[in-house]
Amino acid sequence: MLLEIAVFNIASALQAQSLGADRIELCENPLEGGTTPSFGTLKLVSEMIGIPVFPIVRPRGGDFLYNDEEYEVMKADLLLCKKMGFQGAVLGLLNMDGTIDVERTKKLVAAAYPLEITFHRAFDRARNPYESLEQVIETGCSRILTSGQQPNVSNACELIKKLIVQADERIIILPGSGVRSSNLPKMIETGAQEFHSSARKEKKSSMRFTVTSMAESLIHFGVDEEEIKKMKSILQSS
Repeated sequence: MLLEIAVFNIASALQAQSLGADRIELCENPLEGGTTPSFGTLKLVSEMIGIPVFPIVRPRGGDFLYNDEEYEVMKADLLLCKKMGFQGAVLGLLNMDGTIDVERTKKLVAAAYPLEITFHRAFDRARNPYESLEQVIETGCSRILTSGQQPNVSNACELIKKLIVQADERIIILPGSGVRSSNLPKMIETGAQEFHSSARKEKKSSMRFTVTSMAESLIHFGVDEEEIKKMKSILQSS
C-alpha cells in the first residue's frame, strides 16, 4: 500500500522523502487549501526529489469554478510541470451547478499526457459523488483524492467503500484529509490501496528578533516525522 504526503515547502518534501513517503503532493499556501507552487520550488524539487512528485495546479484558493483566464493559467502551469519532468499533477474543476467540468478537465488531461492526473478534493464539493465519479472517469484522470464529502475522511468510510466498489478498478480512490496513524487501520478496511496525509505540524519561527507591534503569526508548517514513520509502519505490516 502507498502513502502520499502533501507538503507545502522544499524542506518538508525532503523530509517526507527521507521518511519513506511513496509519493509527494507538492503545494504552497496551506491556509488556502494548497495552490500551485512557485517556479523556484518546482525547479528545486524536480532536481532534489527522487520519488514521484505531483504538483497541485490550482491558481487560487476558494472555489473550483474558474474563468477563462484562470483556466489558461492552469494549462500553462500544467505544461510547465510536464516540461520539468514531473510524473503527475493534481487539479480539479467544477461547473456552476456542482457537476464536474468534464470538457475542460479532459483537455487538461490530454495536454498533460503522459502525466498521471489526480482529481483533487474539488470532488468533495461536487453535487453527487456517484455521478461525479463517472464524470471524473470520463475525463481520463488516474485517481480521485477525496474525503468522502466530509471535513475528515474517517467520518466517511462507508462512502469511500462504495466509491471503491463503483470505481471497479477504473480509477483509484485516494482517501485524504485527516488521515493519521490513529485512524489509518480504519481507513485500510475501506479497501483503499493508497492513502493521502499532510501529517502537518506547526513550526515556530527561529527568528531571535521580532517587532512586538506586529501582530501577524510567524508560524509556518512542516511535516510530523514521527507521524509519517507510524503510518509507514502500519501500511508495511498490513
